[in-house]
Amino acid sequence: MAELKFEIKEHIGTVSESSKGWTKELNIVSWNGANPKFDLRDWAPEHEKMGKCLTFTNEELKNLRDILIDMNLEINAPLFSGVFICVNCKPKCINNS
Repeated sequence: MAELKFEIKEHIGTVSESSKGWTKELNIVSWNGANPKFDLRDWAPEHEKMGKCLTFTNEELKNLRDILIDMNLEINAPLFSGVFICVNCKPKCINNS
């Protein structure tokens, strides 16, 4: 298996942190020297290990922002069993856990 090379170009923000110190972060990352993309994933404390992720181009991230704005999320609104239900999803909803 080929070695993955990455460079975190910019740390945008931390979404959450687990009890074991892993953080869910939004970063701008270049993978194997390719053009950097927005990267949302879990990272071990020293970035020595990583979880699966979603990557976004600028346009994709703008589209996601617009979707989230349209959802009119309320700060105190509970999520149903950790599942975020999107009326535009077909055929299934996105698991937010």
